[in-house]
Amino acid sequence: MTTVRLPLFPLNTVLFPGLVLPLNVFEERYRALMRDLLKTPEEEARRFAVVAIRDGHEVAPAAPGLPDPTAPPQRGPAAGFGDDPVEAFHSVGCVADAATVRERADGTFEVLATGTTRVRLVSVDASGPFLVAELEELAEEPGEEAGALAEGVLRAFRQYQKRLAGARERSLSTGADLPDDPSVVSYLVAAAMTLDTPTKQRLLQTPDTASRLRDELKLLRAETAILRSLPSLPAADLTRGPTSPN
Repeated sequence: MTTVRLPLFPLNTVLFPGLVLPLNVFEERYRALMRDLLKTPEEEARRFAVVAIRDGHEVAPAAPGLPDPTAPPQRGPAAGFGDDPVEAFHSVGCVADAATVRERADGTFEVLATGTTRVRLVSVDASGPFLVAELEELAEEPGEEAGALAEGVLRAFRQYQKRLAGARERSLSTGADLPDDPSVVSYLVAAAMTLDTPTKQRLLQTPDTASRLRDELKLLRAETAILRSLPSLPAADLTRGPTSPN
């Protein structure tokens, strides 16, 4: 098994390959991570791994009222994640490539990263100023009938998006906006759907593209049926998500 060691950035969200991740970095442990990334030569990728938090707090209790007024302050790279950080995180995450790491005057950072490849969490080292993980890279296998499934998912996604948009044509993406590569389709749709973190995590760790697309097709049909009976909602954006407060 080939593994790689990368800085670890746990979040209350799931990052998919190909998706953009904006970060507002203010905790000291993650500031240290970003300062370390800035030491990487510009011609090399500034990589870190993102995992979704299963049990813990994205922002550690650092002072009374932040974020829980009743929680005692915690310090260190594993603050908020218990005695064994591995148990606090989902086992499959995504490598992020930081295209922009900009330090502000107050020492916080504005970061723009893109998901690249899936990884499985093997172990976590909390001995330094920030978490470092040993990770196994996961190959993306196409599976059977991925191409045909991708076409079906795109059709179902357009119907789903139309329902979210309240049938307002100006809010809809056109066919030209959507990719035709099955794996890219599977990740974009997974990111764009309004789903809870466990469901998005399940889609991320699906063993192959075809299986992910089959799961998404069922989800899209079920969600679209539910939306038929609900008031109009704003459309989902394929490429943007909320900035992590982090």
